[in-house]
Amino acid sequence: MGISALMFRRGDGILPTASPMNRREFLARSTTAALLASASATRLTAAESPAPRLLDKNGKPIRLGMDNFAVRALGLKGRDLVDYAAKLRLDTLFITDLPALGSLTTDNASDLRKYAADHGLGLLLGSWSICPTSKTFKKDWGTAEEHLSLGIRLAQAAGSPVFRVVLGSREDRRTPGGIDARIADTVAVLKSRKSQALDSGVKIAVENHAGDMTALELIRLVEAAGRDFVGVNLDSGNAAWTLEDPMDSLEKLGPYAVATSLRDSAIWETEKGCKVQWTAMGDGGCVDQKKYFERFGQLCPGVAVNVETIGGFAVEFPYLEAEFWTAFPNKSGAEFARFLALAKRGKPVPADGLNDRQRQETELARSLDYLRNVVGLGTRA
Repeated sequence: MGISALMFRRGDGILPTASPMNRREFLARSTTAALLASASATRLTAAESPAPRLLDKNGKPIRLGMDNFAVRALGLKGRDLVDYAAKLRLDTLFITDLPALGSLTTDNASDLRKYAADHGLGLLLGSWSICPTSKTFKKDWGTAEEHLSLGIRLAQAAGSPVFRVVLGSREDRRTPGGIDARIADTVAVLKSRKSQALDSGVKIAVENHAGDMTALELIRLVEAAGRDFVGVNLDSGNAAWTLEDPMDSLEKLGPYAVATSLRDSAIWETEKGCKVQWTAMGDGGCVDQKKYFERFGQLCPGVAVNVETIGGFAVEFPYLEAEFWTAFPNKSGAEFARFLALAKRGKPVPADGLNDRQRQETELARSLDYLRNVVGLGTRA
């Protein structure tokens, strides 16, 4: 039923694995992306001027960046990835896939930190599942504990204040013991590396990922592990996959957020329930993004907004079928009602006719353009 989080992992055979570009091709595509960012169709009229900078509750501009997964089809790594982000005039670059570092050595991570700083970029680092019993867990980096330990070391060397991890996907809600058992397994792994995390100054940012945990379940995980070294990587698109209003998810997870991977969503009703399709920022039509980021600035001061656009497909959630709810035995009526209101006013997204690379670059560019000029994010002109 539907599409699992496995489809979002490079090399799993569903999303194409892009071959690395040569330098000439990379520079050409980088120039294209930069032009898209400056010339994409904005939501401004000719008579309007760009929005003033939106400040957080401490009076600071909200930094704007990208999650490298937004342009995964380009296959960029290391310095080429930094160059791409720098051309887009970003404040931060969130590398959420360890191989995108180019080399998994602390020397390489330290070198990339300096290179990014020279380009005005702050680095953040992340990886995938650290739940050994999740259906999405892979042994690419050893055991779950070894994977987490490696990530902390690399994050410290890269100058990243966080290391992003995930539990798994919505498929884990139907495994033996359900999501509660998977939360317990993840907490055990986190606690095993508490001293290392505290000594390094790196906070573990657990994401609400691909429909695995609701906001309240993720809060329970963070509290059980320990807020002194564990926080949240806030993902607004994934909130919709647990039948949550992204604004409601922000209210709950915002105080725990230490990093973000954000996108917009279109939600509309179907005969079985609803469909959710992720979109560029401002294109979803269900959530008022201006209000979202005004509230974000109050709840998450100092946290950068990193755009992670993932478009081109819709996933159906057949909540009109009784069997669907076995995965959400504790979903409250009030929470679902807020989500249902979004679905009732939403509209389907038309096909864009773009290939993966075109879509990814275009959606990222449109998102950055919208967030800069309509919402007022970012510190660079």
